[in-house]
Amino acid sequence: MLLTRTQRDSLFLIATACLLALGICAPFSGHDLQRGTQIGLGLCAVVYGLSVSSPEWSVNRPAAVGLALIMVLGLLSSAFAHQPLWALTEMALFICSGAIALAVISLRRNGGESIDSALMLIVLMLCVIKSVQYMYAVILAFGSGQRLLNLDLLLSGFSNKRFYGQFQTFTLPLLALPLLIARGTRPARAAVLALLCVWWLIAISGGTRGTWLGMAAAAAVLMWLGPWGRRWVAWQLAGVCGGLLLYGCLFMLVAHHSGNEIISAAGDRLTTSLSGRGPIWWQGWQMIAERPWLGFGPMHFADVANPIAAHPHQAILQWASEWGVPSALCVAILAGWGGWATVGLIRERALVATRADLLRLCLFAALVGALTQSMVDGVIVMPNSQVWLALVVGWLMALHVPRSPEPVALPLAAGVWRMTSVLAVGLLLYVVIRDVPHLEQARQSYLDGRGDHLQPRFWAQGVIALPKPRVDGF
Repeated sequence: MLLTRTQRDSLFLIATACLLALGICAPFSGHDLQRGTQIGLGLCAVVYGLSVSSPEWSVNRPAAVGLALIMVLGLLSSAFAHQPLWALTEMALFICSGAIALAVISLRRNGGESIDSALMLIVLMLCVIKSVQYMYAVILAFGSGQRLLNLDLLLSGFSNKRFYGQFQTFTLPLLALPLLIARGTRPARAAVLALLCVWWLIAISGGTRGTWLGMAAAAAVLMWLGPWGRRWVAWQLAGVCGGLLLYGCLFMLVAHHSGNEIISAAGDRLTTSLSGRGPIWWQGWQMIAERPWLGFGPMHFADVANPIAAHPHQAILQWASEWGVPSALCVAILAGWGGWATVGLIRERALVATRADLLRLCLFAALVGALTQSMVDGVIVMPNSQVWLALVVGWLMALHVPRSPEPVALPLAAGVWRMTSVLAVGLLLYVVIRDVPHLEQARQSYLDGRGDHLQPRFWAQGVIALPKPRVDGF
């Protein structure tokens, strides 16, 4: 029996919620599991996209040309790369992200505000679960009787606390939405404010400076976008003050009274150091200078071995060094075009303040924060962050009110896209089947032979540089 459109929408939402929860909230979750759930969600999005046929799949011609140009340049870059299969795998990841974004666009435009409520419920659910896990870890830490209390050990679900911070950069702006909506009851708003304060407590204690920078940039932009933007900033400041108060009570007063010594305190992160980014940024510049037109190939920063990281922790340097400068310019133009259109719409509707307008404001703040953080961190690399970037972009695009009539559907482009998305997910599934049985062995071999820490990229051990052949006697 064929499923109705509503049933397919519901199944996709349930799959999204389950996969996000598995990748973020499971005690055993980490980079490799999150990569697996990302590919699983991409598969669901592609299947969902094949099952629906509607005008939501169409894009205007300039955007279609820009995206096609990026794909063509990516294919050329992959063809000349040292390891073409890994380059195509990186391309497949971004196509997979595009499939997720398009699925969200179609889902929301068909389901309307009920989809907004469902997606916000997923956001709140994830934040509540992670907050409960964190507070439970705090209670266990104080009750353990140990003198040293390492705040980094209170964070769970991510292989690095910076990846946790990236997730918070996407979700902190969204938690302000129930506080901006006047229809919420007083107890519900108080509960959301408490959650926002705890979420900021985790952001403060985690010490991810990229998250602080991203939220500061989002606040600076929203202050300029009208009265509701300033109200958003006011609620975030209330959350920051609440988080700081909780931090002081737990990790200063209670810790001092209990005789605990805090390790990795938030104050230790208040520095201007680059945390090792200088050398990898310089490597990115050198790669751009050497191959400016097509780059070294997608994912191929990881093919130039260095002792620090498999990506440059800077989105522009990464794209330009791997995909080439022309491709990076195309991406920047499309992103700037879309961002400016959203700014114009927010300012135009600054005094209307419908639920969709307030949601657009929060989503735009999340996007500004994430893009700012991507200038100093691997937001476009980590699997969970790639998923949330796709979700936020798709959600924001679905809310967009075009100034001109809807573009005419492009059947040929839609057909090419569907075929491309199927091939991309197929390649990703092949890589998973090929690599997963040997991941632990590969990690241990890398640690034993060349490094003292893992460098995440596609997998948690993300260096794809082939080992140099050994010559007997040397």
